[in-house]
Amino acid sequence: MYKRLRKYIKKMKTSKKTSIKDIANVLGVSPSTVSRALNNSSRISHKTRIAVQQMAEKLGYQPNQLANALRSGKSYLVGVIVPRTNSSFFSSVIQNIEEVLNKEGYNIIITQSNESYKKECKNIDTLLFTQVDGIIASMANETINLDYYEKVKSRGIPLILFDRGENDLNVDYVGIDDYASSHLIVKHLVKQGCKRIAHIGGFRHTRIFNNRIRGYKDALKKYNLPLDEELLIESSLTLEDGRTKMEQLLSLKNRPDALYVAGDYAALGAQQVLLENKIKIPEEIALVGFGNEPFTAMVNPSISSIQQHSDEIGKKAAEAFLAHTKKENVQQSLNKIILNAELIVRDSSNIFSLKHRLRNLS
Repeated sequence: MYKRLRKYIKKMKTSKKTSIKDIANVLGVSPSTVSRALNNSSRISHKTRIAVQQMAEKLGYQPNQLANALRSGKSYLVGVIVPRTNSSFFSSVIQNIEEVLNKEGYNIIITQSNESYKKECKNIDTLLFTQVDGIIASMANETINLDYYEKVKSRGIPLILFDRGENDLNVDYVGIDDYASSHLIVKHLVKQGCKRIAHIGGFRHTRIFNNRIRGYKDALKKYNLPLDEELLIESSLTLEDGRTKMEQLLSLKNRPDALYVAGDYAALGAQQVLLENKIKIPEEIALVGFGNEPFTAMVNPSISSIQQHSDEIGKKAAEAFLAHTKKENVQQSLNKIILNAELIVRDSSNIFSLKHRLRNLS
């Protein structure tokens, strides 16, 4: 056997992959015996199962997940689609999804849409081809047509949406209360004495950004502040968007005294423009972002932002998927898990605290 083992280890250096047949040849058993042993079949003795599994490890055998999925109807793979992975929010959600699913024997395949509908559709096709047992997704900014997500549902596998999702799909959804988050921000700014509050939001066709805009508008009404349409701007919420939209607001005859931005990267871009124009933050214009990205606590002045509880969103999205695996048939309906948001107040909007510090210094 050891001669055969040396022969196959030498062969591995030039061949593509170790196969079940290779393991069978080294051990002098049939390929069907190896296959059953690798699948822990009770028809194979414990001694043979251990010998096969140890030899598979020595030879670096990698099972064909797609073939296994086609045979068993279960791949133990879950697809995860996010707009981008370079966001602290999305990377934290992914980490927590993976931690929960790994404990139950599942691995995840991560794809990113880069905010492109076309790329999102390709990702869905790839994941379905890979025979994933379910998909957990946050939609791209460009996504309006839901046909590809309906395609996932038609395969009879669980579809879980988080952060960005649409009620029309009638599936499980996990996120924060975006409408109430806007109320939290406007209330805070009003308490700081702000009276002309601008909002750089996302595009209204995306439900979460529409909810943030609705919350902003209703909160202004609640505090008897005028709703000036020139202070409400939609964007892709990139850093560059934050810069250009801030310049647009600064060009107004009647500038805002506060700015609420629906994404931290755009808030950072807005802050850069304010500092370049020597506008004091928060004394002249207070600033609040959304997402609580790590850099918001590191820049000067630090940026107030909404904490989205990404860890809980990831865990609950994974748990929602696992709940469906315990059912014989997947029959989804709209099931919303909504978490309360938290406003982290920092220097960029804390006018009263700044005034207090300045008084103590004088």
